[in-house]
Amino acid sequence: MQKKTVGLILASSGPFLWGSSGTVAQHLFETTNIDPLWLVSLRMVVSGLLLLGYGALTQAQIGRVFHSRQATIKLVSFSLCGMAAVQLTYFMAISTGNAATAAILQFLSPVIIIIYLALKLWQIPSKIDMISVFSAILGTVLIVTEGRLDSLALPVVAVVWGLLAAVGAAVYTLMPTQLLKTYGAVPIVGWSMLIGGVLVSLATGAWRIWPVLPLMAWLEVGFVVIFGTMFAYLCFLQSLAYIYPTTASVLGAIEPLSATILSALFLSVHFNWIGIIGAILIVGVTFLQFWATQKIMVKS
Repeated sequence: MQKKTVGLILASSGPFLWGSSGTVAQHLFETTNIDPLWLVSLRMVVSGLLLLGYGALTQAQIGRVFHSRQATIKLVSFSLCGMAAVQLTYFMAISTGNAATAAILQFLSPVIIIIYLALKLWQIPSKIDMISVFSAILGTVLIVTEGRLDSLALPVVAVVWGLLAAVGAAVYTLMPTQLLKTYGAVPIVGWSMLIGGVLVSLATGAWRIWPVLPLMAWLEVGFVVIFGTMFAYLCFLQSLAYIYPTTASVLGAIEPLSATILSALFLSVHFNWIGIIGAILIVGVTFLQFWATQKIMVKS
């Protein structure tokens, strides 16, 4: 019970820090001229280095993945198409909209995975999966319109980036499965962050753009990079040593919840009751999928 409690605390802390960092990033975008590309590349490079340093100290064999040419190619592909893609789309969704909606729309990723697997395996989704898809689509319509079908509650660009963030999160979930099993989470996450951050910085020239910020803004940047990224990932990854991955994924719902509450408290971001129902429908998909997984485990 003590180990399970530790696991639950760690699994809750990770999503809370992710949600909090999204809210802090929104405040940065609203009060400074900081470039999302610069923040993403800095976040990934610094957090990647810190995670790899942690892995080296804990003897995680951080360089073993490069002993295989095929694994190296997969790692670089994941770094760009998985890790960098989900980070970029999420922060662009925040900068063009708000942290709460970005986090909620990103939670459409289980539905993206359901649709992808149905097309890949060429089979009709189960009833639970069909309900999940319907719930997510309805929730998305409600949250982006807030009941007003003649207009959107968000800029179109923010909705597009939010949906792309969901696709990125789905790719991030599916793509590195074999790498994680073979080489461990800390080395793969660390290297993918470092490689992805370097590629983003070089491709966009973000490394040349160092903003002039007040001390408070630099502290916020530090929070996003250190607590909202490195510590968030470490907490979540370490929780898997104590609890099931399915349980940890359900606790991931704390991310949009924390982003929504903090945005409402500090940034005056509010949803009407229709938008709140939409958010519940989207986040509820995770709980529905967890229930279905537990049901299958009991039967087997």
